[in-house]
Amino acid sequence: MIRPRFARSVAAVVALVTLSSFAVACSGSSDEVVKTADGKTVLRYEGSTGQVLFPELAADLGYFNDVELNWIGDTTSGPQSIQNAATGQTDFGGAFNGAVVKLASAGSPITSVIGYYGSDKQSFNGYYVLDDSPIKTAKDLIGKKVGMNTLGAHHEFVVREWLAREGLTPDEIKQVELIVVPPVNTEQALRQGQIDVATLGSVFRDSALERGGLRELFTDESLFGSFTYGTLVFRDEYIAQNKEAVADFVQGTARAIRWTQTHPRDEVLAKLTSIVNSRGRNEDTKLISYWKSPGVAGPGGTITDTEISTWIDWLTRNGELEDGKLKPSDIYTNEFNPYANGTYSPDSGADGQALEAAK
Repeated sequence: MIRPRFARSVAAVVALVTLSSFAVACSGSSDEVVKTADGKTVLRYEGSTGQVLFPELAADLGYFNDVELNWIGDTTSGPQSIQNAATGQTDFGGAFNGAVVKLASAGSPITSVIGYYGSDKQSFNGYYVLDDSPIKTAKDLIGKKVGMNTLGAHHEFVVREWLAREGLTPDEIKQVELIVVPPVNTEQALRQGQIDVATLGSVFRDSALERGGLRELFTDESLFGSFTYGTLVFRDEYIAQNKEAVADFVQGTARAIRWTQTHPRDEVLAKLTSIVNSRGRNEDTKLISYWKSPGVAGPGGTITDTEISTWIDWLTRNGELEDGKLKPSDIYTNEFNPYANGTYSPDSGADGQALEAAK
């Protein structure tokens, strides 16, 4: 649920940025705001097959007042999702914060408005070796292969961060080979010896661990604890011209996130399953059964400086971003989030009520 997979690298995003002005000019869509008969602003977006995005949940819960969602298709690429938002092909998109920072550093005028995926003790990505693997420490990974779904995004950043924290030098880190392997094939690649470390999350992690024979090397949660890794973004121009619509979108999405943070898992699963079954996209609901938690650290998806500065610092250390070029406040705003702007207490439920009353 609620966390689209990533299928393309941030390098591809930067390459696409050079086409941004051309794409916007040709599409004519960046200035086109569609209204419903009753005056609601229509927001175009891309979904994720078999999953429910937080905005989709918000719409089903009736949390939007001034906006209506218009699904135009699915994406499996966070970087492509935010590129489409930046060029006006969609009105909002979401990706790993490192990709957001990268796109912003290339000159794309986008702003993160709410967190939407991350890791906690129930929902996380793990990095696994075979039980009899000689790999015990980060040093043992020199010259070895780590399989992940894409390069330049979440998993590459986390792996390189772990290697650096474990004391490897930049030259040693470069000797760890990162290999792109589709998530559905990652476990098999590990068991057949094609890779030495497998990146596994959600259904792929749970099913692999059920079969046994794997040992956890580390997890993203073990590095950062409960941490929001990705945010939803809008174009700056769109925010300026449609501030009320963006504000309504964020407040509704924040309340939907908070709803999952404060309701029992079985109730959340029932709601998500109902949404998928009712929207007529010919989808399987199997993925939903593996949902354990929202994986969003802040109440209602509020964003913290650290969730952005971590990746600004990382890119700066690696020579991919000029020191001092960006600061967290250049990337995100909590202005519209009711759990950050004083509308609701951060400890309240989806309607601003005390949690005791929400149970």
